[in-house]
Amino acid sequence: MNQFLSFTILGIVTGAIYAVAATGLVVTYSTSGIFNIAHGAIGMVMAFLYWELRVNHHWPAPIAVIVVVFVAAPLLGAVIERTLMRRLRGASVAQSLVVTVGLLVLLLGIGEAIWKPTNPRELSPFFDPKKFKLLGVFVSWHNAITVLVGIAVAIFLWFLLSRTRIGVAMRAVVDDRNLLSLNGARPDRVSMLAWAVGSSLAAVAGILLAPLLQLNHLVLTLLVVNAYAAAMVGRLRSLPMTYVGGLILGLAESYTVGYVHLQGWLIGLRPSIPTLLLFVVLLLLPESRLRAARLAGAVTPRVPTRRMSLMGAVVLVGVALVASRLLGGSDLIRVGQGLAFGLIMLSLVPLTGYGGQVSLCQMTFAGLGAFSMVKLGANGSIVGLIVAAALAAGVGALIALPALRLQGLYLALSTMAFAALMDNMFFTNSHVFGNFGTAEVARLKFLGLHFASERSYFVLLAVAFAALSMLVMWVRRGQFGRRLAAMRDSQVACATLGMSLARTKLMVFMLSAAMAGLAGALYGGLKGSAGPIDFQMFQSLPILLLAVLGGITTASGALIGGLAFSFLNVLQAHVPSIGGLTYLLTGLGAISIGRNPNGLSSVISQRLRQLFPRLGARPEAPLAPLYEEEVEPFAASAG
Repeated sequence: MNQFLSFTILGIVTGAIYAVAATGLVVTYSTSGIFNIAHGAIGMVMAFLYWELRVNHHWPAPIAVIVVVFVAAPLLGAVIERTLMRRLRGASVAQSLVVTVGLLVLLLGIGEAIWKPTNPRELSPFFDPKKFKLLGVFVSWHNAITVLVGIAVAIFLWFLLSRTRIGVAMRAVVDDRNLLSLNGARPDRVSMLAWAVGSSLAAVAGILLAPLLQLNHLVLTLLVVNAYAAAMVGRLRSLPMTYVGGLILGLAESYTVGYVHLQGWLIGLRPSIPTLLLFVVLLLLPESRLRAARLAGAVTPRVPTRRMSLMGAVVLVGVALVASRLLGGSDLIRVGQGLAFGLIMLSLVPLTGYGGQVSLCQMTFAGLGAFSMVKLGANGSIVGLIVAAALAAGVGALIALPALRLQGLYLALSTMAFAALMDNMFFTNSHVFGNFGTAEVARLKFLGLHFASERSYFVLLAVAFAALSMLVMWVRRGQFGRRLAAMRDSQVACATLGMSLARTKLMVFMLSAAMAGLAGALYGGLKGSAGPIDFQMFQSLPILLLAVLGGITTASGALIGGLAFSFLNVLQAHVPSIGGLTYLLTGLGAISIGRNPNGLSSVISQRLRQLFPRLGARPEAPLAPLYEEEVEPFAASAG
């Protein structure tokens, strides 16, 4: 009985922390309409700041808590709202997701740059090691304080949001800012206050959780995945149900540790409980309401003709041939990595660029491709490459099936949950990449050609990128490409015209996953090995961000993003003193996407048209008219 009470108390304590973090998400979402994916990263930075004041500078714990929770965290939240979130007013869900993901990556980079991950740090619980006895079980004061803080936060938020004028204004600001202004309130200040409160709650969760787990950048940032699950139980609206979700999650984790002995493939079940709960909640949600068309600041580039696509492919391969003669072996590997990452980013062009569906698990599909090459591509057999695309496409279809009911935020969260689940239960298993964590990946042999040398494999990557780029352009010029463009602009109009949105989503998910799987197999061959750390969920975040920065609607944008990612990794290796430099620079670029949603490829294209006016004879069209120009021809052809 004492053992059961011990695990119950531990579960309630953990659940209280998850509930506090989740309520911060609910507060910011319900008052701004923006889901803050960077919520866990805010808690991580504040937890490290508390350690800095409490341990490194020997401040008393109460003063350090007050400074972090009531000064630093609200100030950070207000700055985020003023500089980033206010500019996203009226933006699409995809654009706001990209910016908040960029903020997560930026904060992760800042955390690793200031507090280097190589230096171990510990944070002692409150009043450690003092305990008291409750129902025959010893309870630490840190756990008791955690539960009391959870209760206090619940009472405070209930009173704030339902019994105060400012709380009512916070709930009203997301519905109609103009009407709120007419009633004498200031919507900007109200929204800023909401983000300040949300950041403070993230700080509280980070400070309470750090002594129980470890002061680790990724572990504390991943707190947000657990908070997602609890917040989704409350449908991002109900604070009581959010607390229930947090307690369910905490108790499930505690009882699993105490009473379930996991072996083999199930050994990663415990850290996967939050993602499994998130999956279940998302599946039980009612089907998303179809969104109507909306104006956007982005423009859709001209679709290249077949001749232009072929010329571009030939130029890329020609440049690769010349570069393979001029570059040394190590430089060929670095630039080859850029081509490999560019291939993974290219898989996002039809899915996100054309179809408007956000995926945060492309590196997971790439990992499945590398796994296929390890198991079936012995001695460079092309069978491994074929199976890599087929396996990734099949898994993509399985992921798409429950996601067919979802869109926007819920779809992005479901793909992120899938990536985290694969990290915990698949890639870390010894049967996947071997007992030593890495497995050898052979380079391709095909039609008597063996791409064993760095030069030949570099050219192979360029040929693969050129071929898949032509495939993507061919898809965009065809009827399926027009379906994707129409789905992105107005799902309501597509459903009204009789277009099958479910089939379109399923097909584009399979195409995108197959391309990512193929890219992963080639990337593994370039490295010569593959392991679980190569395909973690966090790797998918900079992949998406750099694809958007390069230009998510163009193949050239994917190439720019891939080369940029490779360059950032090289830069990080040459400047090891600045930890998290890749995250830092990627996040800085991504949070500025609101100013230029079309990416670098659009900027370069505009400059070229200014230099060569004949290239600009046909101007780019806004996204909104694309609905009128492309859905109607599809309707005519369907008729």
